[in-house]
Amino acid sequence: MNLLFFLTPKQDVLYIYEDFSLRQTLEKWANQRFATIPVLKRNGEYVGTITEGDILWGMKTLHGLDLEASEDVPIASFPRRRDYKAVTVTTDMPTLLRAAIDQNFVPVVDDRNVFIGMVRRTVLLKEMYGKYAGLPQDKRPRGGVQCQTASTSF
Repeated sequence: MNLLFFLTPKQDVLYIYEDFSLRQTLEKWANQRFATIPVLKRNGEYVGTITEGDILWGMKTLHGLDLEASEDVPIASFPRRRDYKAVTVTTDMPTLLRAAIDQNFVPVVDDRNVFIGMVRRTVLLKEMYGKYAGLPQDKRPRGGVQCQTASTSF
């Protein structure tokens, strides 16, 4: 199965550019329910991810920060605890599933490291559940769902 089947394209993804100010980031992120979002260069290249916690800890280190001062604080100056590992469009399903175990979403890049979208873990779980629920009781793995490495089965 091809990972593009699960892809949420870039135009439907909340992301920020690394040259955004803190204020721009907060305004773009306002009213969203995502705890982690991708960070890109202006040419679309994937840089990493930033979390709400990264921003809160970064603000803690910037004493006396108010909303006006946030216009002068580049988001790139915020340390990031960890970046989500990106995969390419040619990544196989077992590798994609392994990445999704540790991440809420898996960023997808092309061969130039340009961000093209993401695969959300919930989409993969729904697909796995659909396959699991469709199996007869006697064919279901005991102790949980196990991934097989065959090209179309999980």
